Amino acid sequence: MIPFLSSFSMRYDRLPREGCADAGYGSEENYAYMEANGIEAYVKYNYFHKEQKKAFKDDIFRIENLYHNSADDYYVCPMGQHMERVGTRRDRTDSGYRTESAVYRAGNCEGCPLRWGCYKKRQGNREIEANHRLIEYKQQARDRLTSEKGLEHRSKRPIEPEAVFGQMKYNMQYKRFRHFGTDKVTMDFAFFATAFNIKKMIAKMKRTA
Repeated sequence: MIPFLSSFSMRYDRLPREGCADAGYGSEENYAYMEANGIEAYVKYNYFHKEQKKAFKDDIFRIENLYHNSADDYYVCPMGQHMERVGTRRDRTDSGYRTESAVYRAGNCEGCPLRWGCYKKRQGNREIEANHRLIEYKQQARDRLTSEKGLEHRSKRPIEPEAVFGQMKYNMQYKRFRHFGTDKVTMDFAFFATAFNIKKMIAKMKRTA
C-alpha cells in the first residue's frame, strides 16, 4: 500500500517512478517504501524550506548544524566537546514500521557558558537523538529537490495536482478510498478520476459551444 497515494503527483505504469509530495509525507517509512519500489523521492521533509534560511544555518545549537564524525561516531557540541554515543532508541509507527535513533551525550556541561541556548534542562548533560537512516534519506531528497528536475517538480506541483485534489476532497467530499488493497484502491481512484475528467470535458464543451 502506498501511504500517501492520494497526495502523489505521479507518472506511472503500475507504480510511479518519480514521486512528488508535500512535506507532511517526508517520513522514514515513506522514503524507505519508495526506495524499495524503485521510486525517486521528490518529497519534502518537515523543515526543508526552513533550513534554507540564514537563521537556521547560523543556529549553532541545532542538531542539524553539529559536526558528526561518522568514523568514530560522535557529535561535537558548540563548545567543541565530544558527544559520545550512549545508547539506541527504537520505536514503531502505527503501521508497524520500526525506527532506530542513536543517543549521544556530552561528557560534562556543568559551567558551560553556552548552556543557556544549548540545553534547557537545569541539570545533567545534553543529550541528542539522531536517526541516521532518516538523515541519509533527507540528504537524498534535498539533493533531488534542489536539482533541475526537482525545481521543475516543485514548480508544477502547486498548479497541477493541488487544485484538482482540493476539488475532489472538499467540493466533492472524496476524502477516503472505499476499498482496501492496491488493486482495489487503483480501481476506485481510476473510476473517480475518469468521472472527474468527463465532468471537466463537458464543462469545457459548454463554454466553447
